[in-house]
Amino acid sequence: MTDTRKYPDRPYVGVGAVIVRDGQVLIVKRKYDPLAGRWSLPGGGVELGETLEASIAREMLEETGLVIEVGPVIEVFDRITRDEKGDVRYHFVLVDYLCWPIGGELQASSDVADARFVDPSELPQYNLTVKANEVIARALELDKQHARPVR
Repeated sequence: MTDTRKYPDRPYVGVGAVIVRDGQVLIVKRKYDPLAGRWSLPGGGVELGETLEASIAREMLEETGLVIEVGPVIEVFDRITRDEKGDVRYHFVLVDYLCWPIGGELQASSDVADARFVDPSELPQYNLTVKANEVIARALELDKQHARPVR
């Protein structure tokens, strides 16, 4: 299968989630590039005709088995990866949301090799990107300010 996102002619829109449950954060181990084999936040691409909120709900169900309540936007940013020649290998415009699980059962699926809830104090051992750590920190602050869904 050809990855049409690789060496793109335009940026791709993606969504990500910081799913918070009882003070813990969900992280996933990616199966494929970009970030193959690394721990990260779950997320994926927005499909044609799909809203951002519908996209994040679909991606979380596909990747983690969780049904989520979509909360506020944490941040919008670019992730641009260049190759050794300086050419753009990947360019994503990412919209990260604070989310809470309201159903389903956690399981690694789709393009995720592993998924787990971890205490924020344990995050350094997972070697997440600087940006992922920044987004998680902002999400945890937002989580304190928002009422959680009733389960």
